Amino acid sequence: MTHDLIYDWNQTGDAPRRPGRRIEFDDETLRDGLQSPSVTTPSVDQKLEILRLMDAMGIDTADIGLPGAGGLVKEETLEVARGLAREKLRIAPNCAARTLEADLLPIAEIAQKTGRPVAAAMFIGSSPIRQYAEDWTLETIALHTRRATEFAVKNGIEVMYVTEDTTRANPNDLVVLFLTAIEAGATRLCLCDTCGHATPHGAKQLVEWTKTLLADRHLDHVKVDYHGHMDRGLGVWNAIAALEAGADRVHGTALGIGERVGNAPLDQILVNLKLMGWIDNDLTRLYEYCTKVSAYARVPIPHGYPVVGQDAFETATGVHAAAIVKAMKKGDSWLADRVYSGVPAADFGRRQVIAVGPMSGKSNVLHWLEEHGHPATEARVAAILEKAKRSDRLLSDQEILEVVRTN
Repeated sequence: MTHDLIYDWNQTGDAPRRPGRRIEFDDETLRDGLQSPSVTTPSVDQKLEILRLMDAMGIDTADIGLPGAGGLVKEETLEVARGLAREKLRIAPNCAARTLEADLLPIAEIAQKTGRPVAAAMFIGSSPIRQYAEDWTLETIALHTRRATEFAVKNGIEVMYVTEDTTRANPNDLVVLFLTAIEAGATRLCLCDTCGHATPHGAKQLVEWTKTLLADRHLDHVKVDYHGHMDRGLGVWNAIAALEAGADRVHGTALGIGERVGNAPLDQILVNLKLMGWIDNDLTRLYEYCTKVSAYARVPIPHGYPVVGQDAFETATGVHAAAIVKAMKKGDSWLADRVYSGVPAADFGRRQVIAVGPMSGKSNVLHWLEEHGHPATEARVAAILEKAKRSDRLLSDQEILEVVRTN
């Protein structure tokens, strides 16, 4: 019955269809996300708190650090891994590493000390522009790839082979690098839009090309990841396009934190896939997850940020508020969450908020008074509306209470 109230143009024509496989997620908040020039690194306890929320939302894996950096980073990565093992969280850890034995040894040590496998997200540049800037040859990159992958596998480390700048790499070079890594034991390939270059078409083309390469060589056991950035503002849709094309896992960070303008925001990817019906994850902790990352990394959430921003489910506009209030009075939370919102607040740990401001009508005031347990006398309603109409912004609860006390 309720679905008859919404005609969904998003599902018409050749709309993307739910993949016939389970979609996986890798959360890069605590490693790639912390490369943002503006963030503060959370403490170990704070990182574990964030990881518990990732786990509660059904995120599969999380990058917990680059221990090859040494010093405090190495120490804290070990402590986070110990916490995951101690609490027996389902989410599986991985660590970033260059294609160097020196970066892979600390990962092996962490796995040994915690008694839990830790995968390596082993990265190296792949594009011609990167090769030119670094004075690398394809042969040099392939040699580093083989040696590092073989070393990792020999030490019991599962390898996700990450080709940086894949979205600008030559396909002939990628064939050499991918097959070299797989022959040496890599079980995942990560296609990276390191510089935020890709469009959804480009992301889809790259994934389809990679899947065909693997299928033609009977390497279907090798999984494909997609890792995107936001330089063109396309990270969310690129991730969805990659999944449509056959990617097994997509990466992202809470609130899109990361280098330059950030990584693809995992929270927005999750919301969209949930609304598209592609995932069944319980995302009622999403708001808590984002606000914890915001507090601990000291990254303010813009008021208008989708789903978790302060303004996302708040309205003071009379017409809008009236429709929501009418739905609430019907006792229909499903209706109230959708009559003026394309995103149902309750599914993501939020609720509809009716405020009072210069664009408000009587229904806003009546709802506020009822919600706060104050009788709605004619004088009181008129006084609140008069104050609101003279204001250049929404009234705070305290300002409305002052009117209530005197009327």
